[in-house]
Formats: sequence, C-alpha cells, structure tokens
Amino acid sequence: MIYVLYLIMLLYCLAIGVLIRGFVKVNDYEFIGIKPKTKFSIVVPFRNEAENLPKLLDSFSNLNYPSDLFEVILVDDDSKKVFSIQSKLVFSVQIIKNIRVSNSPKKDAITTAIQIVKNDWIITTDADCVVNKNWLLTLDNYIQNHEVSMISGAVTYDGENSFLHHFQQLDLASLQGATIGSFGMNKGFMCNGANFAYTKLFFQDLNGFEGNDGIASGDDVFLFQKAMAQFPKKVYYLKSKYNIVTTKPLNNWKSLFYQRVRWASKTGSYQSSFGKGLALFVFGGNLAWLLAVGCWFLGLISFQNIILLFLFKFVVDVVLIYKTNRFLTKNKIRYLVLSSLVYPFFSVSVALYSMFGEYEWKGRRF
Repeated sequence: MIYVLYLIMLLYCLAIGVLIRGFVKVNDYEFIGIKPKTKFSIVVPFRNEAENLPKLLDSFSNLNYPSDLFEVILVDDDSKKVFSIQSKLVFSVQIIKNIRVSNSPKKDAITTAIQIVKNDWIITTDADCVVNKNWLLTLDNYIQNHEVSMISGAVTYDGENSFLHHFQQLDLASLQGATIGSFGMNKGFMCNGANFAYTKLFFQDLNGFEGNDGIASGDDVFLFQKAMAQFPKKVYYLKSKYNIVTTKPLNNWKSLFYQRVRWASKTGSYQSSFGKGLALFVFGGNLAWLLAVGCWFLGLISFQNIILLFLFKFVVDVVLIYKTNRFLTKNKIRYLVLSSLVYPFFSVSVALYSMFGEYEWKGRRF
C-alpha cells in the first residue's frame, strides 16, 4: 500500500514540475507605447450585483485608454433589484436583459450581448471585479504585435488578512499557475472568464457555446478548449502585471465550497486530454495523502511516511504557488503550511461532491 501511495505522489510531483517549467517559459509582457487603435466591447453578465457594479464602472472610467474605443454592455440576469447607472460616464454603456435559452445563464448572457456589440474584440469580466488602468492598453499593444484571435489573462484576489481569504488566494495562485504553466508547455486547457478576450468572428467560427450549453458553468473553459482544439495558433496567454483583473474572495466556507464545486463540475466535460490527466494527477496527489493519514490512524504505516509524503507534495506546491503569487500580487504568502494541510481535505471533498451533488450559486440551484 505504501509503495502505491509513494508512486501516486511521485506522479503528482512530476505533473506539478511540468507546470513549473511551463510557467517559467511564458515571458512577461509590458505594453510598449503603441498608439491604441483596437476597439473593444466589454461584456459583463451580472445578477444581484448592485453593490459591486459601481466599483467596476469606476475602474473602467480610470482606464488609460480612449473612451471612444470601447463600450460596456451590462447583461442583467434576472436581478431582484434593478440596477441603474447613477453617475455620468465618459464611455458608452448600456444595460440589457439576458435572454435565456439554455441551462447556463452566463453563456446566454454573453450570447445575448454578442448580438448587439459594435466592435470586433469582445472582453468578458465579472461584476465583482476591478481592472488595472492599463488593462485595455496592454491588450491593444499585444493584439497589434501578434496574430491572435483569443487572449486569456490573469485574475487575483483583493482580500483581508484572514485565513479564509489567504486560503482562497493560495488556491487561486495554484489554479493560475496551472493555467500559465500549461500554456508554457503548449497544452493550454484553462482560462478565467473574468479576464478573457476574443474576436466576434472567432466566436462565430467556433459556433459559440454550441455543444456545451447544457452545462451550467464553463462559459470560458469550454469555448477556450474548442479554440485550442481547432485553432491553437490563434490562442495566447497574456502574462502581464498590467493586465491582471482583481476580484473579491468569498466570505464564508459554504459559498467557497459551492463555487469550487461549480468549477470542478466542468472537468469531466473537458475536451483537453492534458487537462483531464492533470486533474486526475492533482486529485490523486491529494487523495494519496489523505489515505496515508487514514492508514496511519489504523496503524498500517508509520508517521514518518506521513511526513515524507506531505513534504514531497508541499515542496513542489510551494514552488508553483510562490512563482505565481509573486506575479499576481505584492501581498506576502500567509498560512501556507496550514492551508497545505487543509487543502487535501477541501479539494477531495469538492471533487467527490461535484460528481453527484447539487450546488447553489447566485440564488439558484444546479
């Protein structure tokens, strides 16, 4: 039994090592002062976000980008409270109602908006985000220097000094590290819809969300994986500190659990064999340590084996998390050891529950 656990952990470490190598291979990018010319349509699906939307719109107002080169379309997905724009904005913004035709409210919202966008380049983000002032400028400069039709960008948290918020930052850092690392190995399989750009023509060439509109989540990942399967040379990752979108962490464990279940529920429908394989190795590495703890309680293995297995996993995790966190934020890593002890229990629970259980999100059950 112990040899099987060590073998699983070895495979886990090798998989994370591949991601670390890939992360290093992706070069940082800075905007280079080219005169902006790309026209963007920013699409923001929202539901019950009256508190957050003014902050997002303020960040759009502070963009270092000509206001006539971008528009904002807010798509209201049946909010309980009507949101209206209270202040004058220098850029074009409109609020439209979501037209539901599938099991996925967010995919429907994006499809609804795409019918009326004025510009070719579409960017999706979330209502609880704020953007860097050079967000569009960096995208524009990158587009002008690359033949690209789809661009994935980074997302980070702006949280408080609590264990729950630091735990989420470390978890997100590992996910972002996996995202960037997979691009570095030319095996990109994941992105984040809070910072995701593509052309309208490219969206149409991919037939939009056709084929996965029955799945409630995945407005970003499934479209991305379709693109990677059909046109991989047109898909890029923009690794730039000026392009990072900041979002809010959740404030209770139940909401966090349901959010991660929502994310994990997409894994079985991945087109990417690399993505599926990586998910299996990550699940196996976390499960192996939990099984080792169980075997120790039953007296089947020594405590020394528990420590060794934990250290093997901890070392590779720390390297990837440290590199990614240094890119994402200036905040120091905290609660690293405690988070590493809690995470296997959390991760395995999420993975198992996502296979059978329902989850609640934005006041709906899926």
